[in-house]
This record gives sequence, structure tokens and C-alpha cells, in this order.
Amino acid sequence: MSTLRIEQPDDDAGFKDWQYVHNLIIPTHQLSLDDVRERAGRNTLEVAYRDDVLVGCTTVRPPADDDATATVIARVLPGHRGQGLGRRLYERGLKRARELGAGAIETVILTSNTDGLRFAGKHGFVEVERYVLPGESIPWCTLRLA
Repeated sequence: MSTLRIEQPDDDAGFKDWQYVHNLIIPTHQLSLDDVRERAGRNTLEVAYRDDVLVGCTTVRPPADDDATATVIARVLPGHRGQGLGRRLYERGLKRARELGAGAIETVILTSNTDGLRFAGKHGFVEVERYVLPGESIPWCTLRLA
């Protein structure tokens, strides 16, 4: 039986694994290792491994506005989807967001990521906004947990 291990990266090897998943899932917004280190200082980042194989990562942005909205993002590598990993990562991210005082939960997904949009919809998220970041051409979708 395989084991899922989820941990916060605390060294360059872990940050590089998180970076790899992020950059593969979000090709329009590539992050450098320095970007990842900076994000780790303000967000909760985690990396997921099945046995010793990298399968995904998460980001939890703490609440920062008047309605205490946190952002939870789970990313699962394409070859590992459909195995319940996304659900486990989201559940863990939701728990962390609530520990940080979240009153509302959102996620953001590139509209080209149809697997991610379908997953979010099946897990209670509804679309609230679409937007395009400066210099990018693919819209992002903000979804809120209903």
C-alpha cells in the first residue's frame, strides 16, 4: 500500500519540488526559486509525495481582508489525478485556512485548467470572477466555497 506524505518545504530541494508542480500546472506564471522562497514566508506551502514520488503541492494564503477570506490552491500532477489526492490536499488546505481564521474560502484556477475547474465545482466552489493578469492572455477564475 502506498503512503501519501505531505510536508512543508524548508530547504531548496522542497522548494524546487513545489516550484516544479506550480510551474507545470501554471505555465503562464512561472516562478523562480526566489519567488517560491518569498511565498513561503507569507503563505503556507506544502508538497505531496506518494511514497517518494512527487504528486502535487498546495498553497494556503491566509485571510487578509475584511471578510477573512483565505485562498486554498491544490495542484496535482496530471499523471496522478483521479486518485483522491486532490481531495486530500484540499481538505488539508481547508483545515489550515480555518486554523488561520478564515471566514470564507476561495481558490484561483487558470480557465485553461479544465480538470481543476471541474474538481473545484465538484467540491462546492462556485465562480465569482474572471480576470486576466497584466502580460498574460489566459484568464484566471476565482471561485468561492459555497
